[in-house]
Amino acid sequence: MAPRTTQILEAAARLIARRGVRGLRVEELAAEAGVSTGLIYYHFKDRTGILRHTLEFISNRAERYTTGRDPEAEPLAPREELEETLLQELQDTPEVRENSSAWGELRASAVFDPVLREDLARATLVWVQEVAALLGQVQPMTPAPALAAAGERLTALLEGLSMRWLSGGTQLDHARDLLRGAIDAELALLRRT
Repeated sequence: MAPRTTQILEAAARLIARRGVRGLRVEELAAEAGVSTGLIYYHFKDRTGILRHTLEFISNRAERYTTGRDPEAEPLAPREELEETLLQELQDTPEVRENSSAWGELRASAVFDPVLREDLARATLVWVQEVAALLGQVQPMTPAPALAAAGERLTALLEGLSMRWLSGGTQLDHARDLLRGAIDAELALLRRT
């Protein structure tokens, strides 16, 4: 991705996280990114294009911080990899806070925007499939539909815990403990299938 495009998408994620999708104005985005409005329209055509690309950007950024491990590090056991991957979404860092907030704002806005709803559904499906694959590494003999259902439950819970943590409804450590408990419960359920 070109540096200017990345710069614009980083600014869009920041603005969406702070002000929501409805608060995103192209003129403010241009000012935040330090570019002209014409350049934004050149790269993204319209507001929908900005939102679609921002969703893709935050999905890719989340993948980097949830799966990016030191190549020199010892490989994790499948159960450890599953837990670490999910818990990376509950980190108290500016990048994770911004990403999670922007994701929540995009999800809320998708209720009223069919184009964004489709893009968000695809991004969510990819995430569910990634978690199902990790669950399959822990419980390799489990049927695919059971893995997909467990992946869906865990990702939905993680989104809810993230929003509660970000909005002050629960403490980060408690959210992380609840997620660990849910992982244990899902794996116990999968062992019985």
